[in-house]
Amino acid sequence: MNNLKVLYISGSLGLGHITRDLAIANELREKIPGIDITWLAVHPASLALEDAGETIIPEASRYSNENEFAEESSNGAGLNLLNYLMKAKNAWKNNVSIFAEIVSKQHFDLIIGDETYEISLTLREQKDLKKFPFVMIYDFVGLDATTTNPLEKLGVYFWNLKWTHDYRKKINPSFDLGLFIGLPEDVPNNSFGLMLPNRRKFAEEMYKFAGYILPFNPKELINDTDLRKNLGYGSEPVIIVSVGGTSIGKELLELCGKAYTLLKKTISSVRMILVAGPRIPLNSITVPGGVEIREYVPKLYEHFATCDLAIVQGGATSVIELTALKRPFIFFPLEGHFEQANVARILKRRSVGVEMNLTKTTPQTLVTKISSLIGKKVTYPDIPTDGAKKAADLISDLLKPVEGTVIQNSFI
Repeated sequence: MNNLKVLYISGSLGLGHITRDLAIANELREKIPGIDITWLAVHPASLALEDAGETIIPEASRYSNENEFAEESSNGAGLNLLNYLMKAKNAWKNNVSIFAEIVSKQHFDLIIGDETYEISLTLREQKDLKKFPFVMIYDFVGLDATTTNPLEKLGVYFWNLKWTHDYRKKINPSFDLGLFIGLPEDVPNNSFGLMLPNRRKFAEEMYKFAGYILPFNPKELINDTDLRKNLGYGSEPVIIVSVGGTSIGKELLELCGKAYTLLKKTISSVRMILVAGPRIPLNSITVPGGVEIREYVPKLYEHFATCDLAIVQGGATSVIELTALKRPFIFFPLEGHFEQANVARILKRRSVGVEMNLTKTTPQTLVTKISSLIGKKVTYPDIPTDGAKKAADLISDLLKPVEGTVIQNSFI
């Protein structure tokens, strides 16, 4: 049997996407032995891929990095959606060009895109380019304006028109499988906009729901005292602060550093580890002595599992991992970031975590909140964490063997 060839395009923002993508890829390998997966991804996702021994396609060196213009669009605790979309436009054109070049030169039995909106739109408009089954992965549905800026509202409405185009026109979408990472109730039960459909109803008809994807089994990590010891932690209270895989978050790290000085007055043995991620230079962070700073930390979830408190931004991956591990945590959603606002809504509905606002938080108010939460036993509701297996099952259904070889689905 010929090995299946798969091109996996991982969303480049931060490290959350690649974490789930690797988990799905590993499940696909379990389900389809010999499957050949090649990756199209940029920094910092490429770091995780290199650590995992994965193969990155050479054209990735020319692929535009979304982290760069997301970081350019940020301002301290905020990320302006309109600026981000404007900066993304030219980069997406470049990425589409490279994608077209790749698929014109190589044959793939399947292509998976994690939030690759530019690819999905291109396949809708250039149908002759599509000679393969295509999987599109989502973790939110539609955009929301977060300011009163009329240009932002207009841009969001225009984008939501595009998002719902196939549904409204009752035509087949560009993807053969729309895969939503989460549950139906994670999608807001409201309209995309004036005269546009309901988001949740849209998602239920257009996507399959995988639940949540974790690269670990929470039951194997919770209360693992050996793991805590192996990571270098003793009986002292440990606080892990992480801002993800972009350079957005330096201010949160420095706020936590200031809070540490005050916290030591009441909890003298406390230990604080700042995980800056791979895109913040460590020498750019100003913190007092005693605060530990680390760069890229593989398997950060192990540190989450053993900490007494975590402080993170509002990215979905970190907060879902902490929820599954049942660790107390504080989260600071990026202001103006509609996706993290939706994550905050989901957490609030489940009474999980404590939300704070960076611009309204002083070192003293943070210390007060830390003191009330550190080491606290939490009773979060259980969440489904077998999403990688479900995703792999759904993806593999797009392909079938015929007479000893593997062919694409019958839509071609």
